[in-house]
Amino acid sequence: MSRLAGAPISWGVCEVPGWGIELPPARVLGEMRQIGLPATELGSDGYLPTDPAALRDLCAQYDLTMIGGFVPLVLHEPSEREATIDAATRAASLMSAAGATVFVTSGVTDWDWGPRRDLTAADWAYAAETLTVVEEIANEHGMVQAIHPHLQTVVETRADIEALLEVSNVGWTFDMGHMQIGGMDPLEFIDVAFDRIRHVHLKDVVMSLAAPVFAGEQSIMEGVQAGMFCNLGCGDVPIRDIVNLLEARGYDQWYVLEQDAAITTGEPPEGAGPLLDVLASIEYLRGIEAFASTDEGTHT
Repeated sequence: MSRLAGAPISWGVCEVPGWGIELPPARVLGEMRQIGLPATELGSDGYLPTDPAALRDLCAQYDLTMIGGFVPLVLHEPSEREATIDAATRAASLMSAAGATVFVTSGVTDWDWGPRRDLTAADWAYAAETLTVVEEIANEHGMVQAIHPHLQTVVETRADIEALLEVSNVGWTFDMGHMQIGGMDPLEFIDVAFDRIRHVHLKDVVMSLAAPVFAGEQSIMEGVQAGMFCNLGCGDVPIRDIVNLLEARGYDQWYVLEQDAAITTGEPPEGAGPLLDVLASIEYLRGIEAFASTDEGTHT
C-alpha cells in the first residue's frame, strides 16, 4: 500500500470536451492526501501547472510525490519526428522538475487522436527508432520511459503489443485493463515480459461494456460514461492474481490506481463522488495485501 498512487483521471479529470466536470486541483489533490495516497501522476495536459516551479510547489503543498505522466506522441510517422521530439522534451522538462521519474509514452495515430490504424512492419521499425530517441530524452531528465498500451492508439491489440515487443526493448506501463480489452491476457504478459515492466496502472474492466469501444462503435468517453472501468474487484480483470504474481516476481515500483471516471450529474458534495470509488478500490487492495500475507495468497 505504500507504493499505491493516485491519478487525476480517477477523479474525472480529462481534457476531452464533453467528458464531464473537472473538479479543481485543490479538491483532487486534497482528497488524495486525505485518504493517504503519497503520490500522483500528472493528469491531463494543462490541468496542473505547466510551469515547473509552480508544479513543484503545488505538489509540495499537498505533500505528494509527482511520479510522472501520460504523454501522447506520434511515434511511427517520419514527418512528425521534430514535433514528437519537441513534445517529449517539454513533457520531460516539466515532470522531472517536479521530481517525476516515469515518462509514460502513448503512441497515437496523430496529434488529434484520430482513428487508430494497424501499423506496417516499416511503421513499427520507425516507431522503435523514435522510442529510442524518447528514451534518451527521458534518461537525460532522470526518467525512465514506459510505453502504455491503450484503447484507440497504435498499441491497442495483442498483435500490436507482440509487434512492439519484437522490435523494441522499451519498458512498459503494465495497464492490465487496456491489455485485457485489447486481447492480451495480463497474466501472460507478466510471464513473457516481466523484465520490461517499469510502471503499473491498476484498472478493472467490465468487458461487455468495453466491447463497443474496442469495436469502434463508441468513443472512450462514451465507454467511461457507461461504466466500463469499474471499482477494482468488480470487473473481469483478475486483479488479485495479477498483483500477487507481480509481487512474487519482485515488482517494487509504483502501482497507480487509475479508474477512468466521468462526472456527468453535477459536482458531488464533499466526501462523495469519485472519492468513494477510490476508497472502495483501496479497500479491495487492502484485502489482497492481507490475503497475500498468508501462504494461500500466492499465485501459482
